[in-house]
Amino acid sequence: MGYKQTEEPLYGNFEDNIDYLKEELGVEESFDAIHLDLHYAGKDMGLFLIDGFAKDEIMHYLMKLLSRLEPEQLEPDPLSQLMKTHLPYIELDTVDDLNKAVFWVLSGASALVVDGIDKIIIIDARTYPVRSPAEPDLERVTRGPRDGFVETIVFNTALTRRRVRDPSLRMNYMSIGRRSQTDICVSYIKDIADPDIVKQVKKSLKKIDTDGLPMGEKTVEEFICGRHWNPYPTVRYTERPDTAATYLYEGHIMIMVDGSPSMLITPITFWHHLQHMEEYRQRPVVGTYFRYVRFFSVWLAIFLLPLWFLFADNPDLVPEGLEFIGVKDPIPIPLLVQVIFVELGIDMLRMATIHTPSNMGTALGLVAAVVIGQIAVSVGLLTNEVILYISIVAIGTFATPTYELSLANRLFRLALLLLTAAFNQIGYVGGITLWMLMLLHLKSINLPYLWPFIPFSAQSIRGSFLRPPIPLNHHRPEASDPQDPDR
Repeated sequence: MGYKQTEEPLYGNFEDNIDYLKEELGVEESFDAIHLDLHYAGKDMGLFLIDGFAKDEIMHYLMKLLSRLEPEQLEPDPLSQLMKTHLPYIELDTVDDLNKAVFWVLSGASALVVDGIDKIIIIDARTYPVRSPAEPDLERVTRGPRDGFVETIVFNTALTRRRVRDPSLRMNYMSIGRRSQTDICVSYIKDIADPDIVKQVKKSLKKIDTDGLPMGEKTVEEFICGRHWNPYPTVRYTERPDTAATYLYEGHIMIMVDGSPSMLITPITFWHHLQHMEEYRQRPVVGTYFRYVRFFSVWLAIFLLPLWFLFADNPDLVPEGLEFIGVKDPIPIPLLVQVIFVELGIDMLRMATIHTPSNMGTALGLVAAVVIGQIAVSVGLLTNEVILYISIVAIGTFATPTYELSLANRLFRLALLLLTAAFNQIGYVGGITLWMLMLLHLKSINLPYLWPFIPFSAQSIRGSFLRPPIPLNHHRPEASDPQDPDR
Protein backbone atom coordinates (compact mmCIF):
# COMPACT_ATOMS: atom_id res chain seq x y z
CA MET A 1 0.00 0.00 0.00
CA GLY A 2 2.98 2.33 0.52
CA TYR A 3 2.85 5.68 2.25
CA LYS A 4 -0.53 6.25 3.84
CA GLN A 5 -2.18 9.40 2.53
CA THR A 6 -4.82 9.42 5.27
CA GLU A 7 -4.23 11.26 8.53
CA GLU A 8 -3.44 9.34 11.71
CA PRO A 9 -3.72 11.64 14.76
CA LEU A 10 -1.37 11.08 17.67
CA TYR A 11 -2.57 8.69 20.35
CA GLY A 12 -2.98 9.89 23.90
CA ASN A 13 -0.42 7.35 25.09
CA PHE A 14 3.30 7.85 24.45
CA GLU A 15 4.01 4.11 24.05
CA ASP A 16 1.27 3.74 21.43
CA ASN A 17 2.83 6.51 19.32
CA ILE A 18 6.25 4.87 19.58
CA ASP A 19 4.86 1.45 18.64
CA TYR A 20 3.01 2.88 15.61
CA LEU A 21 6.12 4.62 14.26
CA LYS A 22 8.27 1.52 14.85
CA GLU A 23 5.78 -0.61 12.96
CA GLU A 24 5.38 1.76 10.00
CA LEU A 25 9.11 2.42 9.67
CA GLY A 26 10.02 -1.24 10.04
CA VAL A 27 12.50 -0.57 12.83
CA GLU A 28 12.78 -4.24 13.74
CA GLU A 29 13.15 -5.32 10.09
CA SER A 30 15.36 -2.68 8.46
CA PHE A 31 18.82 -2.14 9.89
CA ASP A 32 18.97 1.50 8.74
CA ALA A 33 15.68 2.49 10.42
CA ILE A 34 16.82 3.65 13.84
CA HIS A 35 14.82 4.26 17.00
CA LEU A 36 16.61 5.74 20.04
CA ASP A 37 14.88 5.29 23.41
CA LEU A 38 15.83 8.44 25.34
CA HIS A 39 15.11 10.01 28.74
CA TYR A 40 15.90 13.71 29.12
CA ALA A 41 14.64 16.32 31.62
CA GLY A 42 12.52 13.72 33.39
CA LYS A 43 10.60 12.85 30.19
CA ASP A 44 10.63 9.77 27.99
CA MET A 45 11.53 10.58 24.42
CA GLY A 46 11.83 8.60 21.17
CA LEU A 47 14.03 9.68 18.27
CA PHE A 48 13.43 8.15 14.82
CA LEU A 49 15.80 8.57 11.89
CA ILE A 50 17.24 6.80 8.85
CA ASP A 51 20.93 5.96 9.07
CA GLY A 52 22.87 7.68 6.30
CA PHE A 53 20.47 10.63 6.04
CA ALA A 54 20.91 12.29 9.43
CA LYS A 55 23.83 14.62 10.06
CA ASP A 56 25.65 12.90 12.91
CA GLU A 57 27.35 16.04 14.21
CA ILE A 58 24.09 18.00 14.45
CA MET A 59 22.18 15.17 16.12
CA HIS A 60 24.97 14.54 18.65
CA TYR A 61 25.07 18.25 19.47
CA LEU A 62 21.29 18.45 20.02
CA MET A 63 21.28 15.29 22.14
CA LYS A 64 24.11 16.74 24.24
CA LEU A 65 22.06 19.87 24.89
CA LEU A 66 18.98 17.82 25.80
CA SER A 67 20.98 15.69 28.23
CA ARG A 68 21.83 18.79 30.27
CA LEU A 69 18.20 19.86 30.75
CA GLU A 70 16.49 19.85 34.11
CA PRO A 71 12.74 19.15 34.38
CA GLU A 72 11.94 22.70 35.48
CA GLN A 73 13.56 24.12 32.34
CA LEU A 74 10.70 22.71 30.25
CA GLU A 75 7.97 24.34 32.31
CA PRO A 76 5.33 25.65 31.85
CA ASP A 77 5.10 24.79 28.10
CA PRO A 78 7.51 21.96 27.17
CA LEU A 79 6.90 22.22 23.40
CA SER A 80 7.50 25.96 23.28
CA GLN A 81 10.63 25.65 25.45
CA LEU A 82 12.10 22.96 23.22
CA MET A 83 11.29 24.71 19.94
CA LYS A 84 12.36 28.18 20.96
CA THR A 85 15.16 27.61 23.44
CA HIS A 86 16.64 24.16 23.84
CA LEU A 87 16.76 22.91 20.24
CA PRO A 88 18.91 25.56 18.56
CA TYR A 89 18.54 24.49 14.94
CA ILE A 90 17.33 26.32 11.85
CA GLU A 91 14.92 23.81 10.33
CA LEU A 92 12.42 22.74 13.00
CA ASP A 93 8.77 21.95 12.55
CA THR A 94 5.95 20.09 14.29
CA VAL A 95 3.32 17.65 13.02
CA ASP A 96 0.30 16.14 14.73
CA ASP A 97 -0.07 13.35 12.17
CA LEU A 98 1.79 10.06 12.65
CA ASN A 99 1.73 9.26 8.93
CA LYS A 100 3.20 12.67 8.16
CA ALA A 101 5.97 11.95 10.67
CA VAL A 102 6.67 8.67 8.84
CA PHE A 103 6.91 10.60 5.57
CA TRP A 104 9.43 13.07 7.01
CA VAL A 105 11.60 10.34 8.50
CA LEU A 106 11.69 8.46 5.19
CA SER A 107 12.57 11.74 3.49
CA GLY A 108 15.66 12.06 5.68
CA ALA A 109 14.52 14.20 8.60
CA SER A 110 14.47 13.06 12.25
CA ALA A 111 11.31 12.80 14.37
CA LEU A 112 11.39 13.44 18.13
CA VAL A 113 8.45 12.11 20.13
CA VAL A 114 8.19 13.51 23.69
CA ASP A 115 5.96 12.10 26.40
CA GLY A 116 3.33 14.64 27.39
CA ILE A 117 3.57 16.69 24.17
CA ASP A 118 0.73 16.29 21.66
CA LYS A 119 2.94 17.00 18.63
CA ILE A 120 6.00 15.38 17.06
CA ILE A 121 9.04 17.60 16.54
CA ILE A 122 10.63 17.29 13.07
CA ILE A 123 14.35 18.09 12.95
CA ASP A 124 15.33 18.54 9.31
CA ALA A 125 19.02 17.78 9.80
CA ARG A 126 19.40 15.60 6.75
CA THR A 127 22.11 15.10 4.21
CA TYR A 128 22.20 13.10 1.00
CA PRO A 129 25.04 11.37 -0.84
CA VAL A 130 26.07 13.84 -3.54
CA ARG A 131 28.76 14.29 -6.13
CA SER A 132 30.50 17.57 -6.85
CA PRO A 133 28.97 19.78 -9.56
CA ALA A 134 30.73 19.12 -12.88
CA GLU A 135 30.26 20.29 -16.45
CA PRO A 136 27.57 18.20 -18.22
CA ASP A 137 28.90 16.00 -21.00
CA LEU A 138 26.05 16.85 -23.39
CA GLU A 139 26.23 20.65 -22.98
CA ARG A 140 29.91 21.54 -23.05
CA VAL A 141 31.10 25.03 -23.97
CA THR A 142 34.54 26.36 -24.81
CA ARG A 143 34.18 29.22 -22.34
CA GLY A 144 31.88 29.54 -19.37
CA PRO A 145 31.15 27.94 -16.00
CA ARG A 146 31.99 24.29 -15.46
CA ASP A 147 29.36 23.53 -12.85
CA GLY A 148 26.25 21.48 -13.53
CA PHE A 149 23.22 20.23 -11.68
CA VAL A 150 23.58 17.16 -9.46
CA GLU A 151 21.21 14.51 -8.13
CA THR A 152 20.26 16.39 -4.93
CA ILE A 153 17.38 18.84 -5.30
CA VAL A 154 18.55 21.22 -2.56
CA PHE A 155 21.91 21.65 -4.26
CA ASN A 156 20.14 22.36 -7.56
CA THR A 157 17.91 25.03 -6.06
CA ALA A 158 21.01 26.67 -4.58
CA LEU A 159 22.83 26.59 -7.95
CA THR A 160 19.79 28.25 -9.51
CA ARG A 161 19.43 30.94 -6.85
CA ARG A 162 23.14 31.72 -7.19
CA ARG A 163 22.38 33.01 -10.69
CA VAL A 164 18.83 34.29 -10.15
CA ARG A 165 18.77 36.55 -7.09
CA ASP A 166 15.38 37.94 -7.97
CA PRO A 167 13.17 38.09 -4.85
CA SER A 168 10.23 36.91 -6.95
CA LEU A 169 11.95 33.61 -7.84
CA ARG A 170 9.68 30.91 -6.49
CA MET A 171 10.60 27.34 -5.56
CA ASN A 172 7.31 25.47 -5.00
CA TYR A 173 7.74 22.06 -3.37
CA MET A 174 5.54 19.01 -3.82
CA SER A 175 5.93 15.24 -3.50
CA ILE A 176 4.76 12.76 -6.11
CA GLY A 177 4.40 8.99 -6.02
CA ARG A 178 2.27 6.95 -3.66
CA ARG A 179 5.25 4.88 -2.53
CA SER A 180 8.31 6.89 -3.52
CA GLN A 181 7.03 10.33 -2.39
CA THR A 182 9.65 11.88 -4.66
CA ASP A 183 10.50 15.53 -4.00
CA ILE A 184 9.72 17.86 -6.91
CA CYS A 185 10.30 21.59 -7.21
CA VAL A 186 8.51 23.89 -9.66
CA SER A 187 10.68 26.97 -10.22
CA TYR A 188 9.68 30.22 -11.93
CA ILE A 189 10.00 33.98 -11.57
CA LYS A 190 6.63 35.14 -10.31
CA ASP A 191 6.80 38.63 -11.82
CA ILE A 192 7.62 37.25 -15.29
CA ALA A 193 6.03 33.82 -15.77
CA ASP A 194 2.44 33.60 -16.99
CA PRO A 195 0.37 32.59 -13.90
CA ASP A 196 -2.01 30.54 -16.06
CA ILE A 197 0.84 28.39 -17.36
CA VAL A 198 2.19 28.00 -13.81
CA LYS A 199 -1.22 26.81 -12.62
CA GLN A 200 -1.52 24.40 -15.54
CA VAL A 201 1.91 22.87 -14.85
CA LYS A 202 1.15 22.43 -11.14
CA LYS A 203 -2.25 20.96 -11.93
CA SER A 204 -0.67 18.43 -14.30
CA LEU A 205 1.89 17.44 -11.68
CA LYS A 206 -0.74 16.98 -8.98
CA LYS A 207 -2.69 14.64 -11.26
CA ILE A 208 0.24 12.20 -11.49
CA ASP A 209 -0.95 8.98 -9.86
CA THR A 210 1.70 6.27 -9.76
CA ASP A 211 3.73 4.24 -7.27
CA GLY A 212 6.95 6.17 -7.87
CA LEU A 213 9.21 7.98 -10.26
CA PRO A 214 12.02 5.48 -10.90
CA MET A 215 13.13 7.33 -14.05
CA GLY A 216 12.88 10.73 -12.40
CA GLU A 217 12.25 13.64 -14.76
CA LYS A 218 11.54 11.33 -17.72
CA THR A 219 8.57 9.79 -15.90
CA VAL A 220 7.27 13.29 -15.10
CA GLU A 221 7.60 14.32 -18.75
CA GLU A 222 5.51 11.38 -19.97
CA PHE A 223 2.75 12.19 -17.50
CA ILE A 224 2.50 15.94 -18.15
CA CYS A 225 3.14 16.03 -21.91
CA GLY A 226 0.94 13.22 -23.25
CA ARG A 227 1.24 12.38 -26.98
CA HIS A 228 3.09 9.21 -26.04
CA TRP A 229 3.70 8.04 -29.62
CA ASN A 230 5.02 11.36 -30.92
CA PRO A 231 8.84 11.23 -30.81
CA TYR A 232 9.36 15.00 -30.73
CA PRO A 233 10.08 16.39 -27.24
CA THR A 234 7.74 19.07 -25.91
CA VAL A 235 10.02 19.93 -23.00
CA ARG A 236 13.71 20.73 -23.01
CA TYR A 237 16.24 19.17 -20.67
CA THR A 238 19.26 20.98 -19.30
CA GLU A 239 21.96 20.21 -16.75
CA ARG A 240 23.47 23.71 -16.88
CA PRO A 241 22.44 26.29 -14.23
CA ASP A 242 23.22 29.17 -16.60
CA THR A 243 20.91 27.71 -19.26
CA ALA A 244 18.17 27.23 -16.66
CA ALA A 245 18.60 30.83 -15.47
CA THR A 246 18.33 32.12 -19.05
CA TYR A 247 15.01 30.35 -19.56
CA LEU A 248 13.69 31.53 -16.18
CA TYR A 249 14.41 35.13 -17.14
CA GLU A 250 12.45 34.58 -20.35
CA GLY A 251 9.37 33.46 -18.41
CA HIS A 252 9.65 29.70 -18.74
CA ILE A 253 8.99 27.21 -15.93
CA MET A 254 11.54 24.73 -14.65
CA ILE A 255 10.74 21.41 -12.98
CA MET A 256 13.36 19.77 -10.73
CA VAL A 257 13.07 16.15 -9.63
CA ASP A 258 15.11 14.90 -6.69
CA GLY A 259 17.56 12.23 -7.79
CA SER A 260 18.01 13.65 -11.30
CA PRO A 261 20.56 16.19 -12.58
CA SER A 262 18.37 17.10 -15.57
CA MET A 263 15.86 19.92 -15.30
CA LEU A 264 12.67 20.09 -17.40
CA ILE A 265 11.95 23.44 -19.06
CA THR A 266 8.50 24.24 -20.40
CA PRO A 267 6.88 25.55 -22.53
CA ILE A 268 9.31 25.33 -25.43
CA THR A 269 9.28 25.30 -29.23
CA PHE A 270 11.11 23.36 -31.93
CA TRP A 271 13.56 26.26 -32.29
CA HIS A 272 14.52 26.17 -28.62
CA HIS A 273 15.98 22.72 -29.27
CA LEU A 274 18.24 24.22 -31.94
CA GLN A 275 19.88 26.78 -29.64
CA HIS A 276 23.00 26.15 -27.61
CA MET A 277 24.76 28.10 -24.87
CA GLU A 278 27.94 28.15 -26.96
CA GLU A 279 26.29 30.70 -29.26
CA TYR A 280 25.97 33.15 -26.35
CA ARG A 281 29.57 32.60 -25.25
CA GLN A 282 30.82 34.11 -28.52
CA ARG A 283 30.40 37.45 -30.25
CA PRO A 284 26.92 37.95 -31.79
CA VAL A 285 28.20 37.53 -35.38
CA VAL A 286 30.12 34.39 -34.48
CA GLY A 287 27.18 33.06 -32.48
CA THR A 288 24.84 33.66 -35.43
CA TYR A 289 27.27 31.84 -37.72
CA PHE A 290 27.35 28.88 -35.32
CA ARG A 291 23.56 28.87 -35.22
CA TYR A 292 23.26 28.69 -39.00
CA VAL A 293 25.90 25.97 -39.19
CA ARG A 294 23.85 24.05 -36.63
CA PHE A 295 20.63 24.61 -38.59
CA PHE A 296 22.35 23.37 -41.75
CA SER A 297 23.64 20.31 -39.91
CA VAL A 298 20.20 19.43 -38.60
CA TRP A 299 18.56 19.80 -42.02
CA LEU A 300 21.25 17.58 -43.53
CA ALA A 301 20.64 15.00 -40.82
CA ILE A 302 16.93 14.92 -41.64
CA PHE A 303 16.64 15.33 -45.42
CA LEU A 304 19.98 14.51 -47.09
CA LEU A 305 19.96 10.72 -46.96
CA PRO A 306 16.39 10.20 -48.31
CA LEU A 307 17.08 12.80 -51.03
CA TRP A 308 20.31 11.10 -52.08
CA PHE A 309 18.55 7.74 -52.13
CA LEU A 310 15.85 9.22 -54.37
CA PHE A 311 18.46 10.43 -56.88
CA ALA A 312 20.58 7.28 -56.67
CA ASP A 313 17.56 5.03 -57.19
CA ASN A 314 16.17 7.21 -59.99
CA PRO A 315 19.14 8.48 -62.06
CA ASP A 316 16.79 10.25 -64.50
CA LEU A 317 15.90 12.72 -61.71
CA VAL A 318 19.50 13.86 -61.16
CA PRO A 319 19.95 17.46 -62.32
CA GLU A 320 22.46 18.13 -65.07
CA GLY A 321 25.97 18.53 -63.72
CA LEU A 322 25.29 16.48 -60.59
CA GLU A 323 25.70 13.04 -62.12
CA PHE A 324 28.32 12.20 -59.49
CA ILE A 325 25.53 11.86 -56.93
CA GLY A 326 24.68 8.34 -58.01
CA VAL A 327 26.44 5.06 -57.28
CA LYS A 328 29.45 4.48 -59.56
CA ASP A 329 30.06 0.81 -58.76
CA PRO A 330 26.75 -0.89 -57.95
CA ILE A 331 26.72 -4.13 -55.98
CA PRO A 332 24.10 -6.91 -55.86
CA ILE A 333 22.79 -5.84 -52.43
CA PRO A 334 19.85 -3.39 -52.85
CA LEU A 335 20.69 0.20 -51.98
CA LEU A 336 17.85 0.46 -49.43
CA VAL A 337 19.15 -2.59 -47.58
CA GLN A 338 22.64 -1.05 -47.44
CA VAL A 339 21.36 2.24 -46.06
CA ILE A 340 19.17 0.64 -43.40
CA PHE A 341 22.00 -1.73 -42.47
CA VAL A 342 24.38 1.17 -41.86
CA GLU A 343 21.73 3.21 -40.01
CA LEU A 344 21.16 0.32 -37.64
CA GLY A 345 24.92 -0.18 -37.36
CA ILE A 346 25.41 3.42 -36.20
CA ASP A 347 22.71 2.99 -33.55
CA MET A 348 24.37 -0.24 -32.44
CA LEU A 349 27.68 1.59 -32.19
CA ARG A 350 26.07 4.39 -30.17
CA MET A 351 24.55 1.93 -27.72
CA ALA A 352 27.80 -0.02 -27.49
CA THR A 353 29.67 3.21 -26.72
CA ILE A 354 27.26 3.99 -23.87
CA HIS A 355 27.93 0.60 -22.32
CA THR A 356 31.69 0.80 -22.89
CA PRO A 357 34.05 2.33 -20.28
CA SER A 358 35.12 5.81 -21.37
CA ASN A 359 38.78 4.91 -21.74
CA MET A 360 37.80 2.21 -24.26
CA GLY A 361 35.16 4.20 -26.16
CA THR A 362 37.64 5.85 -28.54
CA ALA A 363 39.14 2.50 -29.48
CA LEU A 364 35.66 1.08 -30.12
CA GLY A 365 34.82 4.00 -32.42
CA LEU A 366 38.03 3.58 -34.41
CA VAL A 367 37.47 -0.15 -34.84
CA ALA A 368 33.88 0.33 -35.99
CA ALA A 369 34.50 3.31 -38.28
CA VAL A 370 37.83 2.33 -39.87
CA VAL A 371 38.15 -1.43 -39.72
CA ILE A 372 34.54 -2.56 -40.13
CA GLY A 373 33.63 0.21 -42.58
CA GLN A 374 36.66 -0.35 -44.80
CA ILE A 375 36.27 -4.13 -44.81
CA ALA A 376 32.55 -3.84 -45.61
CA VAL A 377 33.42 -1.81 -48.72
CA SER A 378 36.25 -4.14 -49.71
CA VAL A 379 34.15 -7.32 -49.58
CA GLY A 380 31.29 -5.71 -51.48
CA LEU A 381 28.81 -5.41 -48.63
CA LEU A 382 28.53 -1.61 -48.92
CA THR A 383 29.34 1.06 -51.50
CA ASN A 384 31.60 4.03 -50.84
CA GLU A 385 28.73 6.44 -51.47
CA VAL A 386 26.61 4.92 -48.72
CA ILE A 387 29.46 5.29 -46.23
CA LEU A 388 30.00 8.91 -47.32
CA TYR A 389 26.41 10.10 -46.99
CA ILE A 390 25.74 8.18 -43.80
CA SER A 391 28.85 9.81 -42.28
CA ILE A 392 27.59 13.29 -43.22
CA VAL A 393 24.19 12.50 -41.72
CA ALA A 394 25.80 11.15 -38.53
CA ILE A 395 27.79 14.38 -38.10
CA GLY A 396 24.59 16.40 -38.50
CA THR A 397 22.85 14.20 -35.94
CA PHE A 398 25.61 14.66 -33.37
CA ALA A 399 25.61 18.43 -34.03
CA THR A 400 21.98 18.67 -32.87
CA PRO A 401 22.01 20.57 -29.53
CA THR A 402 19.51 18.38 -27.68
CA TYR A 403 19.79 14.62 -27.58
CA GLU A 404 16.02 14.09 -27.59
CA LEU A 405 15.55 16.09 -30.82
CA SER A 406 18.36 14.17 -32.53
CA LEU A 407 16.64 10.86 -31.72
CA ALA A 408 13.29 12.13 -33.01
CA ASN A 409 14.91 13.39 -36.23
CA ARG A 410 16.58 10.01 -36.70
CA LEU A 411 13.24 8.19 -36.54
CA PHE A 412 11.68 10.61 -39.00
CA ARG A 413 14.66 10.19 -41.36
CA LEU A 414 14.10 6.42 -41.40
CA ALA A 415 10.37 6.91 -42.04
CA LEU A 416 11.08 9.38 -44.85
CA LEU A 417 13.62 6.97 -46.34
CA LEU A 418 11.07 4.13 -46.43
CA LEU A 419 8.40 6.39 -47.94
CA THR A 420 10.86 7.54 -50.60
CA ALA A 421 11.82 3.95 -51.41
CA ALA A 422 8.15 2.98 -51.74
CA PHE A 423 6.73 5.98 -53.64
CA ASN A 424 9.75 7.88 -55.06
CA GLN A 425 9.11 11.64 -55.44
CA ILE A 426 5.59 11.42 -54.06
CA GLY A 427 6.85 9.59 -50.99
CA TYR A 428 9.61 12.15 -50.36
CA VAL A 429 7.40 15.22 -50.76
CA GLY A 430 4.46 13.57 -49.00
CA GLY A 431 6.64 12.50 -46.07
CA ILE A 432 7.92 16.03 -45.54
CA THR A 433 4.35 17.36 -45.77
CA LEU A 434 3.11 14.90 -43.15
CA TRP A 435 6.08 15.83 -40.94
CA MET A 436 5.21 19.51 -41.17
CA LEU A 437 1.57 18.83 -40.39
CA MET A 438 2.56 16.74 -37.38
CA LEU A 439 4.73 19.55 -36.01
CA LEU A 440 1.99 22.08 -36.73
CA HIS A 441 -0.45 20.19 -34.51
CA LEU A 442 2.08 19.73 -31.72
CA LYS A 443 1.98 22.00 -28.68
CA SER A 444 4.03 22.45 -25.53
CA ILE A 445 1.45 23.40 -22.89
CA ASN A 446 -0.48 25.93 -25.03
CA LEU A 447 2.47 27.06 -27.14
CA PRO A 448 2.51 26.04 -30.84
CA TYR A 449 5.61 23.94 -31.53
CA LEU A 450 6.72 25.89 -34.63
CA TRP A 451 6.19 29.35 -33.13
CA PRO A 452 7.28 32.03 -34.13
CA PHE A 453 7.48 30.64 -37.68
CA ILE A 454 3.92 29.28 -37.56
CA PRO A 455 2.00 31.25 -36.32
CA PHE A 456 4.26 34.01 -37.60
CA SER A 457 5.64 36.62 -35.20
CA ALA A 458 7.86 39.20 -36.88
CA GLN A 459 9.21 40.52 -33.59
CA SER A 460 10.25 37.14 -32.23
CA ILE A 461 11.37 35.32 -35.37
CA ARG A 462 14.53 37.40 -35.51
CA GLY A 463 15.63 36.06 -32.13
CA SER A 464 15.10 32.48 -33.31
CA PHE A 465 17.27 32.77 -36.40
CA LEU A 466 19.82 35.34 -35.23
CA ARG A 467 21.88 35.47 -32.05
CA PRO A 468 20.84 38.95 -30.87
CA PRO A 469 23.35 41.22 -29.10
CA ILE A 470 22.48 41.27 -25.41
CA PRO A 471 22.47 45.12 -25.05
CA LEU A 472 19.96 45.37 -27.91
CA ASN A 473 17.76 42.50 -26.74
CA HIS A 474 15.22 44.58 -24.82
CA HIS A 475 12.16 42.34 -25.05
CA ARG A 476 11.44 38.88 -23.74
CA PRO A 477 10.16 36.30 -26.25
CA GLU A 478 6.40 36.26 -26.61
CA ALA A 479 6.40 32.46 -26.52
CA SER A 480 5.83 32.12 -22.78
CA ASP A 481 3.52 35.18 -22.60
CA PRO A 482 5.59 36.94 -19.90
CA GLN A 483 3.89 39.38 -17.53
CA ASP A 484 6.89 41.71 -17.80
CA PRO A 485 7.78 41.82 -21.52
CA ASP A 486 10.69 44.28 -21.10
CA ARG A 487 14.06 43.09 -19.91
